[in-house]
Amino acid sequence: MNQPIFNRRYGLLDPFIAELDTALQVLGAGVTASRPNPAGPMQASDDLELDQQAKRHAAGLMRVNHVGEICAQALYRGQAAAVKNPQSAAFFLDAAAEEVDHLGWCAQRLRELDSRPSLLNPLWYAGSFALGALASRAGPAKSLGFMAETERQVEAHLESHLTELPAADTRSRAIVEEMKRDEIKHRLSAEHRGAESLPKPVQTMMRLMAKVMTGTAYKI
Repeated sequence: MNQPIFNRRYGLLDPFIAELDTALQVLGAGVTASRPNPAGPMQASDDLELDQQAKRHAAGLMRVNHVGEICAQALYRGQAAAVKNPQSAAFFLDAAAEEVDHLGWCAQRLRELDSRPSLLNPLWYAGSFALGALASRAGPAKSLGFMAETERQVEAHLESHLTELPAADTRSRAIVEEMKRDEIKHRLSAEHRGAESLPKPVQTMMRLMAKVMTGTAYKI
């Protein structure tokens, strides 16, 4: 019987290398949405009613949304990496995979608006991954509670964008509306699995951190 030239052995660094590869794909726009863009194919008549100021504002908001999806990827992958229960890890990885669609849609919309993602995305990713890993150390219920609270705040954030986006920007609106529906589903899934409400000070801290992130990402 022919023997393989070598047997693949997984070392301690393999999980780290796999996560680094995923991070590079996310940060380098190496992800592809599995679902069609809710806005549909770009038409020649789209965005004709948007002047340069409206385009810049829409691009700033969609850049913020793109950063939110960068953070979501890192948060959930951080939670999956640190949690001890394999089923919980699979749940967080599934949530991260579903967020890939949002990431792809936001990146496409930024290109359509002749704009770019945030220059600070590597910083957002690293910080969110560490925060997700830390949340998992608090136990399954608190970790799920962290996910549910994150999604709850994202829902409110997306709702505010539906108010702020230029009325003529129907493409961005279609994307944000679909994202909001998905975030509600993710929150309900976490609550169904036994998410525990986080203390009020933690919720407040999360809102303050999100405010700093969104204010910075809008411009940079």
